[in-house]
Amino acid sequence: MSARIYQRSKNAMQSGKARIDEWVLEYTPAEQRKADPLMGWAGSGDTQSQVQLNFPSLETARAYAAKKGINATLIPSPTKTLKIQAYADNFR
Repeated sequence: MSARIYQRSKNAMQSGKARIDEWVLEYTPAEQRKADPLMGWAGSGDTQSQVQLNFPSLETARAYAAKKGINATLIPSPTKTLKIQAYADNFR
């Protein structure tokens, strides 16, 4: 079994920073999604893809993966860049 560990990013539609310090362990899909012949919805028989575990720190997420024998891949969070500008720059 393999999984990926990543840190949540801030939602683009919100200005708050709630839950961005949490780390998420998410299993990688074991089988490809396919269209249902009756309804046409995409789905698969892989129930592990529905599991998403939240951890307060990276160390606890790695410890859980090591304890359960999960091959976890760390996806680093992108660096935050701020574009500092004055309000007057909007009118130039």
